[in-house]
Amino acid sequence: MRVAFAGTPEFAATALRALIQAGFEIALVFTQPDRPAGRGLKLQASAVKQVAQAHDIPVVQPRSLRLDGRWPDDATQARVALESARADVMVVAAYGLILPPWVLHGPRWGCLNIHASLLPRWRGAAPIHRAVEAGDERSGVTIMQMDEGLDTGPVVLVEPLALREDETTATLHDRLATLGARLMVEALELAACGGLRPQPQPLEGVSYAHKVDKSEAPLDWSRDALELARRVRAFDPFPGAACRLAQAPADEWIKVWRAQPIEPVAAYRGAVGADPEPGTVLAVTTAGVDVACGHGVLRLLELQRPSARRQPAAAVAQALALIPGTRLAGSPPGSH
Repeated sequence: MRVAFAGTPEFAATALRALIQAGFEIALVFTQPDRPAGRGLKLQASAVKQVAQAHDIPVVQPRSLRLDGRWPDDATQARVALESARADVMVVAAYGLILPPWVLHGPRWGCLNIHASLLPRWRGAAPIHRAVEAGDERSGVTIMQMDEGLDTGPVVLVEPLALREDETTATLHDRLATLGARLMVEALELAACGGLRPQPQPLEGVSYAHKVDKSEAPLDWSRDALELARRVRAFDPFPGAACRLAQAPADEWIKVWRAQPIEPVAAYRGAVGADPEPGTVLAVTTAGVDVACGHGVLRLLELQRPSARRQPAAAVAQALALIPGTRLAGSPPGSH
């Protein structure tokens, strides 16, 4: 079986390595163009390109696959490369470009996608982030036969995975990447013996995982502490939940990397008044920094000041002279 592969980040590289180790012939790899990265902003190859080059697999890096788009030459060259590869199937994992019909229907068995959710829940760009943020009890991987819709194609294989209480996007990403790689190997083995039986997705339970934006990082203290704790875990490692001292400049954000909901606000009223506003620091102890929320209290456990490393919240509180009654904000001055 000749396989073409399309993917870009480490999630996809995990699958590519598994396919190579399983003995599949990878005829061609599609990945996004090299991007500036690091302090020197030097061009850096994607994780998938690095794996492909290490195994002498041909790589194409079109900026677009649309023949009538902004870079038609890129698309034309990519089409020639795919046709020359004579692939039986294309495996797609976190590629980052929309696949037009000439790609979807080019290989003999079309395109199989590794999607990091239990479709039809969390179709779209950020299924891992949104599952953690929503407090889902389980996630999983769906191997899907791609069509022209947004993650709407029929399901080939699916396997659920229970979320842990302390699950972050980072930890769930790694577990789903490993699961997705294994399931795709199984799917291709089934395809090789004619055993694929794609089934339409259910009509009920559809939800969309919209792309995560940096503008979502600020914590809204008027919300429930449990919800904010989930958001902290969902935004680790990107974009990182954040807050700032109410009187600090708009660019002096403090990243919040670990937090947990704790006792109700009533337990602190003797120290900060009868009805503290959301965002008020209620207590600073070796255990962390307790902050009033719209409902409940969020204990900040691990923080990071600008240009500093992650530290226990108590150490950062000492450096910033945080005391009960200090106000934390979750948006730049004048944003409301």
